[in-house]
Amino acid sequence: MTEDDAKAALAARVSRETFERLELYAQLLTKWQGAINLVSPTTLSQLWLRHMLDSAQILDHAPETATRWIDFGSGGGFPGLVCAAIAAERRPELQVTLVESDLRKGAFLRETARQMGVNVGVLTRRVEDARPSNSDIVSARALAPLATLCGYAVPHLSPGGICLFQKGARHAEELETARRDWHMDVTTVPSITDADAVLLKLENLRHV
Repeated sequence: MTEDDAKAALAARVSRETFERLELYAQLLTKWQGAINLVSPTTLSQLWLRHMLDSAQILDHAPETATRWIDFGSGGGFPGLVCAAIAAERRPELQVTLVESDLRKGAFLRETARQMGVNVGVLTRRVEDARPSNSDIVSARALAPLATLCGYAVPHLSPGGICLFQKGARHAEELETARRDWHMDVTTVPSITDADAVLLKLENLRHV
């Protein structure tokens, strides 16, 4: 899939107003990237494929009944801010909180959300220090090994809450390691942007 294909695919998923918000997001990220390393420089030329569409696909697997979503290690806003931007129109009852320990990245997230007109919470602290949030969805991308993410997630999950974790080519190995200490019901969803990547949907997560 090319960058133009990814942009067209995302445009087909959302309203014109939402797509304009995402275009503004892309412009602001490109502007701030010069001062803050928001995404890997090698992926900036594939922003719509590697980051925007890659993040947007997660929303397809979010329960319709969810009202609270917490995104760990949001960085430049992926996947949390992209999902919040799309949900702002489609699912306005969904409250999204972005957790990012880097103060400059936190400032970027707040300013970008403000300019986009998207209401999100931004916590500039380490995931381990965030107060339990009773969230229906916990998400993360490229933050930590799966076993570590499970430990981060459990204090934040509401009863019946789920985790949506994006993982790369070593996802099977990470899953095998995590299952030594964690029980979980796992749905593995192939990524639409990367043949080696998956979305892991974890339910009934608990320590064993």
